[in-house]
Amino acid sequence: MSNREKLKNLLVDVFLLEPSAFRFNLTRDEVETWDSLGIVAMAVGIHETFGYHFTPEEAIAIKEVQDIIDTLSKKGIPFDETS
Repeated sequence: MSNREKLKNLLVDVFLLEPSAFRFNLTRDEVETWDSLGIVAMAVGIHETFGYHFTPEEAIAIKEVQDIIDTLSKKGIPFDETS
């Protein structure tokens, strides 16, 4: 399973989304459950799935799914179509 698919599955579970509603350009403003508790659950899930621990500042700064991909990519976690 690619890292993009892992991230999608994680965010669908954390934010209680229908898989068909998920988009990689989804923003925090579009997801009711992307609140303070959702941010904590997302950060824990990312640590468990990818082994990266977001700082509180990084987690709060995330405004859309692409921000997660960008941050993880900068830390060496690949997000191309084959990863």
